[in-house]
Amino acid sequence: MTSRITWEQASTRRLERQFLAIPAKNGTVVADVVGAMLAAHAQVLSAAEVSVGVRADGTTRADVRAALWEVRSLVKTHGPRGTVHLLASHELPLWCAALSAVPSGRSPLAAGVRVTEEQAGQIVAAIGDALDGVCLTIDELSEEVVARTGPWAGDRVMPAFQDLWPRWRQVLHRAGQSGALCFGPNRGRKVTYTRPPYFAPLPPDEAVRELVRRYLRAYGPSTPAYFAKWLAAPGGWAGPLFDGMSRGGEIEEVVFEGAPAWVAAGDTVFPEEPVRGVRLLPYFDAYGIAVQPRERLFPGAAYRRALAGGQAGNYPVLLVDGVVAGVWHQRRQGRRTTVTVEPLRRLTAHQERELGEQADRVGEVLEARAELVIGTVTAGPHA
Repeated sequence: MTSRITWEQASTRRLERQFLAIPAKNGTVVADVVGAMLAAHAQVLSAAEVSVGVRADGTTRADVRAALWEVRSLVKTHGPRGTVHLLASHELPLWCAALSAVPSGRSPLAAGVRVTEEQAGQIVAAIGDALDGVCLTIDELSEEVVARTGPWAGDRVMPAFQDLWPRWRQVLHRAGQSGALCFGPNRGRKVTYTRPPYFAPLPPDEAVRELVRRYLRAYGPSTPAYFAKWLAAPGGWAGPLFDGMSRGGEIEEVVFEGAPAWVAAGDTVFPEEPVRGVRLLPYFDAYGIAVQPRERLFPGAAYRRALAGGQAGNYPVLLVDGVVAGVWHQRRQGRRTTVTVEPLRRLTAHQERELGEQADRVGEVLEARAELVIGTVTAGPHA
């Protein structure tokens, strides 16, 4: 008999597995928290620090940075959708094999700007060679890549931020996804890149199937279309993948909110009691990005206020009982940070007390004293 899953059941299980129902105990390994999320978006590192910190009691930004730069249990690199994430270092064999096997869509760049697959391979190999055992700024890396490939790689033809970048930079994210590149510690105000420790990637097909199972355990029930969207893969790619895994008994079909969806095989137990509580999630938090259907996570006014053109992540969000019920913004001045929260519905006295505790927790993560202000958030998306 096919299992029938409600939104409330799925929401509760997702929150529990994300450490958003009950935070991980003090002392939990930071990489384990990131692994439960699959990956923590880190284009802005402070957002990743809050993502991890609100899921683990006692964890601060110093703990995240120590895991990243000292212990090296985390790596900052290009993850899902080609964007910068924190990944658990021991999971690089999975991630790099799987992401390298995901087909990319057609390049939006003009024909005279794009590189061929052969050229892309040359660039990725040059990046890996150049970064072996050293940390380089982007300009230093550019010189090394051009020296190893040819002047064509350095042609400034790639439009970016009202400037033109060298041609080779259009595959920078592929170098990260393949394990040839990751971020190193900043050199003053300049970003540096290095190469992660050598590892043997998993066989690509095995890695992609394992990533599907991991995704479904964290964010299921879900569909091929949602999985492809999460990876920014072509829409038709994931359907045959799910079909093959379903026939092979690796995943199984359920009915989720009246429609077909999938979970990892045997992973059909869902809580009956809903999660209640208030949480503050930062920019591009993994939960807000991956949970679908988005209309249920961002109900009513939240869909209009907390999304930017339907895209999640551009605003930090207030979760109340597992759904988005407002937006927030924090502004730091010295050792103080002002956390302004704009609820989209009336909060009970108990929820307001919880909100104060959550604002304090954000301050603790950022090693600052938080002041909560309930009012209109005037900052724009991704401010």
